[in-house]
Amino acid sequence: MLYYLFMQLGSLYHGFYVFQYLTLRGVMAILTALVLSLALGPWVIARLRRYRIGQMVRSDGPETHLVKQGTPTMGGALILLVVILTTLLWSDLANPLVWVAVVTTFAFGAIGFVDDWRKLRRRNTKGLSARAKYGLQSLVALAAATTLYGLASKPVETSLIIPFVPHILIPLGLGFIVFSYFVIVGTSNAVNLTDGLDGLAIVPTVMVAGALGIFAYVSGNAVFAKYLGVPWVPGAGQMLIFCGALVGAGLGFLWFNTYPAEVFMGDTGALALGAALAIVAIVARQELVLFIMGGVFVVETLSVMIQVASFRLTGKRVFRMAPLHHHYEKKGWPEPRVAVRFWIITVILVLIGLSSLKIR
Repeated sequence: MLYYLFMQLGSLYHGFYVFQYLTLRGVMAILTALVLSLALGPWVIARLRRYRIGQMVRSDGPETHLVKQGTPTMGGALILLVVILTTLLWSDLANPLVWVAVVTTFAFGAIGFVDDWRKLRRRNTKGLSARAKYGLQSLVALAAATTLYGLASKPVETSLIIPFVPHILIPLGLGFIVFSYFVIVGTSNAVNLTDGLDGLAIVPTVMVAGALGIFAYVSGNAVFAKYLGVPWVPGAGQMLIFCGALVGAGLGFLWFNTYPAEVFMGDTGALALGAALAIVAIVARQELVLFIMGGVFVVETLSVMIQVASFRLTGKRVFRMAPLHHHYEKKGWPEPRVAVRFWIITVILVLIGLSSLKIR
């Protein structure tokens, strides 16, 4: 919206044409989302408290989490609102990739909202059934993957790129839809599983979103893409705006979500953020880099899978509690220590992922 306004004003004063540059609009998206989050945050938290939309704590969880009972949740609605509004303000809305990202993120947020709402109504930690949640996620993910496949104009846009290895493309064909489906659903649920401590999920999300924004910008620029040996995907650069919105909204949310948290994002935010990261990675053809940079999300998910498999097969648990962050809490680590150490690991993994731009 603002993008088109400034382009129209450019005919009156050429200085407004500076807003055609993606880098400037990316920065403006970060600042806009951050300001909106900080401005709307207190109002949203007050409304959540007023309507008693509070966190339901697992009875078998760490004892230190009992104090979180009743803390406002569903704060992910704030992230969702700010990300979508900021993206619409600064993006080129004629680009269909923008709409795929926005609609998919909103749809996963809506699924999370229904799940959170059912938990509140039932006054326990059980929301949508696993079958219902997975079914809804599958419908949205398949629709998004099919749309991206239909929008692809070159074989490289549906090929698998191997990081750190030059000039190797694995054509996926229709398999692109299946692969993208698993990336979207898997990432969404991985972020959701990680969202168990104050600030634990939102900081890695911000870091990964920022890095993916760089990949998207490079992929959307024919000159940079050729120089760095990454696939050129026309229109992918607009995802920089979307990633900027994710970074700004995430930092604004962290202001209220840092320990001790004033609000939690709930499934409303976690499912949406995971899907958002997946869409950007798919558009920029960097799914495997997302796997590296989002290593914390991956390990958290694997810990749950290992725990369930071990208990069903042997009757024994590998971890004191899953996901992994609860295991360390059970070992006596204070919550902030767990979160900060996971953040540090994410910084390292994001730097490794970014290095793939040059190491090929």
